[in-house]
Amino acid sequence: MADQGIESVLQETRVFIPPSAKDVGGPEWLISSLDQYNEMYKESIDNPEAFWAKVAEDFHWFKKWDTVLEWNAPDAKWFNGAKTNVCYNCVDRQVESGHGDQPAIIWEGEPVGDNGSPVDQRTLSYKELQTEVSKLANALKSKGITKGDIVTIYMGMVPELAIAMLACARIGAPHSVIFGGFSAQAIADRVGDAKSKMILTCDGSWRRGKVVELKKNVDDAIESMGNDSPVESVLVLNRTNCGAPMHTIDSDWATETGAASADCPCEELESEDMLFLLYTSGSTGKPKGIVHTTAGYMLFTATTAKYTFNLVPDTNQTFWCTADCGWITGHSYIVYGLLPNRVPTLMFEGGPDYPTPARFWQIVDRYKVTQFYTAPTAIRAFMKWGDEHPASCDLSSIQVLGTVGEPINPEAWMWYRNKIGRGVCPIVDTYWQTETGGHVLTPLPGATPTKPGSCTLPMFGIDAAVCDEAGNVAKENVGGLMTIRKPWPAMLRGVYGDRQRYIDTYWSTVAKDGEPYYAAGDNTRRDELGNFWIMGRTDDVINVSGHRLGTMEVESALVSHESVVEAAVVGMPHEIKGTGIAAFVTPAPGFEGDDDLIKTLRAHVATEIGAIAKPDMIRFTNALPKTRSGKIMRRLLRSIAAGDINITQDMSTLEDLSVVAKLSEKDEG
Repeated sequence: MADQGIESVLQETRVFIPPSAKDVGGPEWLISSLDQYNEMYKESIDNPEAFWAKVAEDFHWFKKWDTVLEWNAPDAKWFNGAKTNVCYNCVDRQVESGHGDQPAIIWEGEPVGDNGSPVDQRTLSYKELQTEVSKLANALKSKGITKGDIVTIYMGMVPELAIAMLACARIGAPHSVIFGGFSAQAIADRVGDAKSKMILTCDGSWRRGKVVELKKNVDDAIESMGNDSPVESVLVLNRTNCGAPMHTIDSDWATETGAASADCPCEELESEDMLFLLYTSGSTGKPKGIVHTTAGYMLFTATTAKYTFNLVPDTNQTFWCTADCGWITGHSYIVYGLLPNRVPTLMFEGGPDYPTPARFWQIVDRYKVTQFYTAPTAIRAFMKWGDEHPASCDLSSIQVLGTVGEPINPEAWMWYRNKIGRGVCPIVDTYWQTETGGHVLTPLPGATPTKPGSCTLPMFGIDAAVCDEAGNVAKENVGGLMTIRKPWPAMLRGVYGDRQRYIDTYWSTVAKDGEPYYAAGDNTRRDELGNFWIMGRTDDVINVSGHRLGTMEVESALVSHESVVEAAVVGMPHEIKGTGIAAFVTPAPGFEGDDDLIKTLRAHVATEIGAIAKPDMIRFTNALPKTRSGKIMRRLLRSIAAGDINITQDMSTLEDLSVVAKLSEKDEG
């Protein structure tokens, strides 16, 4: 792209303000200039306690805080001494302030008509949401759930998933949401680690006209744990009428909530009480249970949602984040960040291309979506499917476009802006993680000059820098480690049950004069304008379609099959996903490395982890490239997976050069 074209993008997005905000004169907080952003950002870094105390005044507290921040690296306590409730701030506050009849959640599910018209749709007002949440919360109590009990949620994208999250928050029972695409083994691992005595699930969910049998996966997970299973009860929502069997510990959602009272006051929770546990992949085989607490997360997600997307209540806005609530994006920008801002949040069930590749755009058209937030993987798929699909719908309601999950390539960025944003909508390319809770790098629409491929500048309160391991800031356009040098309200509070892993993973890579900094695990650079550019992971984690998967997880799944002696997994370029999964496998004696085995192993990985983890390429080899000390040379495998025939890397420590030559001969899988 020519520089002149980029400069044009910078100028146009700099002056953009949502039309709906103009109509009401614009709220005082609406940021419309880079100078205004710089002034607020400086305040948030120089005096964070005063900055966040001011933000906190916009929320409800049963009891105000004694201190805004207590910091003893790597441990933070935000709003210590305060008592609040996230569910109250999401739901009850809106009802009590006279907005109970306004839409809170808009939902469209499958199945859909042949022309894409919805067959199953619902809109829940704040008052209706309050009733549903309270009844479920009382049903949980009747099953013995009390404050501090971790409840596992494994459901499809139905309103009851958000209701379940809010019901847990209402009574102080931390939830652990598991993505509905994960396997029985993945459920068992997470339930066992969290020691959940209750699971909330559906009989099944709809996906491209077919039923995904969620309850069966839950049953298989509990059975696999045997006597070690902590599960005492399972609450089942009948979503698809697929005839899922009910067992002694199972009970029906409708029956239990139908008998429950709608009167359930919110628990007054300490600011640092755990709100939820969310498992994310790491460089070792065992997923990490990321701990997020109550007050700081509540403030940060709602505040970042407001500023990043220009959310203005009472202006006919409708926000749509296309993520699943099984990931942090759904937690923060479908539920907890949206409801406090009193802008309707849209949820959908199904796939983006069923029954037509125009489905997303039909939904935007149907509900007049004003903020649209999706992944670069989806955008690249939209491009491949053809411009005629968005062109067939009215997308003029869109005010702000967002991307999440991975860096977006400039070509996709420009297509997104021109074909979906009509050449005028700003794009907020957001960078953040499960661990950060909310956006840490992002443009602000109407204020931040943008450049395709860059997530631009830090969010308020985020002291971001590109550093080396000694904490020294890198020069312009010199790569280094993405680092956050000061605490922020929504930062993770630990890895559940593993204090040392928390320290080793996030606080042992970068330190300045003995003070540990948060290391995000990404290579980054910062250009002459101060913009951040994310260049890829530093650990053995692959970002597949915006979802993080540990290479060790996939390797462990492969070697658990009887046909595999050894496996190494690396990332590879993928036209749609951004990064695909390449597996190099040594078959066991008696097994032939052929197409049938490829199909078998891909299915096995799907069973062990989930369909998202299936390798895109499997290449069989009698030996893996290793150093003389026995370490697999993954950098060579990455080059081979990328199709680099002329490998120029140093191979002086390689034990057997012929291994690389054989692997480079052809591609299998």
